Amino acid sequence: MIWFLKKSFKKIVKCAVLSFTSYCACVNSVSGRAAGTRWTVETTMFKHVFLTGPPGVGKTTLVQKACEALVSSGVGAEGFYTEEVREGGRRVGFDVVTLTGARGHLSRIRDSRDSQPHGRREYTVGQYVVDLPSFENLALPLFRNIGSADGSSSSRKVFVIDEIGKMELFSQSFIRAVRQTLDSSSCTILGTIPIPKGKPLGLVEEVRNRRDVKVFTVSKENRNAILQDILETLQECLKSKA
Repeated sequence: MIWFLKKSFKKIVKCAVLSFTSYCACVNSVSGRAAGTRWTVETTMFKHVFLTGPPGVGKTTLVQKACEALVSSGVGAEGFYTEEVREGGRRVGFDVVTLTGARGHLSRIRDSRDSQPHGRREYTVGQYVVDLPSFENLALPLFRNIGSADGSSSSRKVFVIDEIGKMELFSQSFIRAVRQTLDSSSCTILGTIPIPKGKPLGLVEEVRNRRDVKVFTVSKENRNAILQDILETLQECLKSKA
């Protein structure tokens, strides 16, 4: 009986040793594979910030507040925003206004006394007639100025595009300029785009789906609290370009 117990005990010990050896070999094998494997963690690095939301929700106001805060912290800002034009309490159109204060027509309600110009295509959005030459004359030089400084101190600069909408997208030159600026290292864009509605706008959807663009959706509920998040994201974008 004692002999049988000793023999059984030896078998148990042998099995335990073999199991432990196999375990060690397995661990070493896994460790070896892990050591020979380059683990990569994909992180999203934003370059630009865009705001979206319904008309009149406060996107332009947030852009202006963000610019004021950035400039006060030493960050340069260029670009333009869109402003309503009202007469007698009635909206009659939109102007393009640069951050330096220059102003030009973007669109106006058609006057019933005006006739359609001969020999020139007319661009309209609803009741508004888009003044394409006026828009291009004011906006396009801003893109050329920021692009000419590519690789210099402009990396600490924010370029405002408010907005990329139906009216602005009648300009093919504007579309090309926006794409070039998005792909360049000349600046960080702070822009606005409309919410999806009706037929998709090609460039708007390009911006919305870019992996290097952070899109904030502005609503009446969050517009008074979202500014700090926008500023923090812009600062991170600027650090990545430094």
